[in-house]
Amino acid sequence: MDIEKELNEELAKSLRKVGEVWAPWRSAYISGPKKDGECVFCAKVKAPSGSDRENLLLERGKRCFVCMNTYPYTPGHVLILPYSHVETLDELDEETYAEFFALLKKWQAIVKKSVGAGGLNIGINMGKIAGAGIAEHLHMHIVPRYFGDTNFITTCADTRVVSKSLFDIYDLYLSNINSKEEK
Repeated sequence: MDIEKELNEELAKSLRKVGEVWAPWRSAYISGPKKDGECVFCAKVKAPSGSDRENLLLERGKRCFVCMNTYPYTPGHVLILPYSHVETLDELDEETYAEFFALLKKWQAIVKKSVGAGGLNIGINMGKIAGAGIAEHLHMHIVPRYFGDTNFITTCADTRVVSKSLFDIYDLYLSNINSKEEK
């Protein structure tokens, strides 16, 4: 057996052994109490506005709201949602539909400015089969992308490294949305 093949086999064995990533911030969600049948997004928006930071809720519009993804794909991952608990775009009335996409226009600019993203992925996964984690409440993702944000750990260990605290990014977003509104 040549040395290159032997090294590749050893590397493959060691990569198969990688299986644990410490993410202690998830334990409160995983082991915490759950209200039967309550949508996590509806619960966020029903909470008093004084708990918006705790709920990572960034903006409350008339018909839609913006929050950060608690389990982001990349740092700064934002969600736009209607208040109405619907699964598809065609269930939105015209005013809600218009605000939903107006918030997309506004927040894609805020995300890029705030976190210095080189690009964005924007999308809606409608239905479980399309990849929606919470299919019962329509939401749109704005995922900031950075040079090198998919690297060896993503490829080999199916893991993402989030380098900034959610609350640090939350505060950064608020400072940018407030400075934009003052102009």
